[in-house]
Amino acid sequence: MKKGLLIFLFLFAFSLAGCSFLNVGSVSKVITPAEAKAKAEKFINENLVEQGSTVTIGDVTEENGLYKIPVKLASGQTVDSFLSKDGSKFYPQSYDVDKPADQNTNAAASNTTPASQPIPKNDKPVVELFVMAYCPYGTQAEKGILPVVNTLKDKINFQVKFCDYSMHGKQEVDEQLNQYCIETEQSGKYLSYLKCFLDAGKGADCLKSTGIDETKMKTCVGKTDNIYKVSANYNDKNTWLSGKYPLFDVNKTDNTKYSVKGSPTLVINGVEASAGRDAASLLQAICGVFNTQPEECKTQLSATAPSTGFGFDASGPNSAASCGN
Repeated sequence: MKKGLLIFLFLFAFSLAGCSFLNVGSVSKVITPAEAKAKAEKFINENLVEQGSTVTIGDVTEENGLYKIPVKLASGQTVDSFLSKDGSKFYPQSYDVDKPADQNTNAAASNTTPASQPIPKNDKPVVELFVMAYCPYGTQAEKGILPVVNTLKDKINFQVKFCDYSMHGKQEVDEQLNQYCIETEQSGKYLSYLKCFLDAGKGADCLKSTGIDETKMKTCVGKTDNIYKVSANYNDKNTWLSGKYPLFDVNKTDNTKYSVKGSPTLVINGVEASAGRDAASLLQAICGVFNTQPEECKTQLSATAPSTGFGFDASGPNSAASCGN
């Protein structure tokens, strides 16, 4: 089954030291640029994008002994990928090793595991999940953690927070302002709203179906936007991260505190945590930091990772792929 959203095609691990690759079929001779274009387009559309979506490939050129494959997304963005000259290995993205790390921010997935650091225990764990509202890996993590939050309820202090930059256009900036205000001022309805949003990504419909006070929300959005200059930063591209991504400073202090790089980032008791995105793994990770585990920690939750993107009907890869650097 096809996974992910168009903007985030790639489910593979990268690091500044190198990149992983995917076998797309072994052949013994060099293929032509036209054959490379057709092969890459077929592979991506059949394996790496959401069902019903397609990408197109621009003119294929040669670069550093590989075919350079410009993948054109529905958003209008082009992501340069690479294919080996024999057509057997597909490289989703390259890094410029002569640039600082923060200039290599991109939409590639990252399987980098955070440095091991003990998570302190306490009576009521503080669980913070940093996401971008339209990041397919962020929504996957949210779908995985919702059953955990609904199981543990007030035994934990849980919050969704947002990365301090956005990668999915104006709709993401607007949605994050809405969610911030709902969670802050109408917290009793937030999880219901979030579950609805994660089903189809239709925030306007979810505001109505979950009974959100839209007048109250819009007042909060206006104040929050003014304080953190969200719209001003979006409209001023000179402020954008690496010239590509608008800033979203609502949770900037916590992003800096925890060195959040991308979506999703799970922080438990002030320490970045590594866990699978299935509910069972997330429950285990959180329950492991109670001083005394509550009975709810014995609950059997699904060990199957949710799908990336929106919708609850399918499963997805239980990897550490993320949106960001």
